[in-house]
Amino acid sequence: MKREAPTSRAAWEQAYAQSESALRAADVERCADLPKLEEVRVRFLGRKGELTELLKALKNLSLDDRRTLGPLAQALKDSLDRQVSARRAELEDAYDAASLQKDAIDLTLPSLRPPRGRLHPLTTTLHEIACIFQFMGYSWEEGPFIEDERHNFSALNIPDDHPARDSHDTFYLQGLPLLLRTHTSTVQVRVMESSKPPLRVVCPGRVFRHEQIDATHSAVFHQVEGLVIDEGVGFADLKGHLQAFLQKLLGPSTQTRFRPSYFPFTEPSTEVDVKCFFCPGSGCPACKRTGWIEILGAGVVNPAVLSAVGYDPEKWSGFAFGIGVERVAMLLHGVQDLRDFYSNDLRFLAQFDEDLV
Repeated sequence: MKREAPTSRAAWEQAYAQSESALRAADVERCADLPKLEEVRVRFLGRKGELTELLKALKNLSLDDRRTLGPLAQALKDSLDRQVSARRAELEDAYDAASLQKDAIDLTLPSLRPPRGRLHPLTTTLHEIACIFQFMGYSWEEGPFIEDERHNFSALNIPDDHPARDSHDTFYLQGLPLLLRTHTSTVQVRVMESSKPPLRVVCPGRVFRHEQIDATHSAVFHQVEGLVIDEGVGFADLKGHLQAFLQKLLGPSTQTRFRPSYFPFTEPSTEVDVKCFFCPGSGCPACKRTGWIEILGAGVVNPAVLSAVGYDPEKWSGFAFGIGVERVAMLLHGVQDLRDFYSNDLRFLAQFDEDLV
């Protein structure tokens, strides 16, 4: 039943004493849960609560009585506010602790990291090769995938009847005198046509050949080819550059072997082997029991190539080389099947970066 608002000091003091007694009986500290605590708060501090009405009733008293009794009511209200806030915090903490215990979740544990992408091993190998040559003073040059026969064959001294021009070796575009480049030497030709010597360039990129796909061959693969043109450049310079490159790529103790070979665009030509780093030369399946692994082809630029791009072969000379990125990646990582690089199997790629698993 609603209590009548006191209109005298005596009635007000009696109402105050009753509220104070009721507060002690309610005992905020003993409220067992949040609903019970809220019930006490509303009873005394709500819009029509006992203490709220008591404070409103001060207007019925004289000014002197309001000055004396007002601070008492306000102090009681403030004290109850503090008690309710403190008890609410205790009950909420207890509830949170009980919930955590029930769910058995440790919020201090680190969260699971989502898988993050990384550069493909072929990409990192290509960049590593190209960057070594850049540190050696080579500039990075790129060119189109689709080429004409002049840049892909003729300018490189490849005769018209050479097997490489046949459709079973080269991808030709139907109805057009164009093809997919079979090597990045086409970029070297374009650089020589547009620039004057001296030159020192490296040309990394994707190439295409009509190959039967197996463990060591692919119709699409990557090469890094290099070219140096200057006065007085010869085979000794070629050997020095390649030796420095291979030691940087494979380690300072790398031993090399140069074997005579033939390429239409170089003369003399050579194939370069490195001492097998799986068996240190004693013989294993990786080196086919020879102790050596073929790593790249190279040679002194054929004078006919220099003439084809307008260079004077009496004044200028140079050397060129080409290395297969997939072959290097297979050797560096011990991969037996080239097709694994193109399988998009995360179990395979995870070997190269633990964050992929």
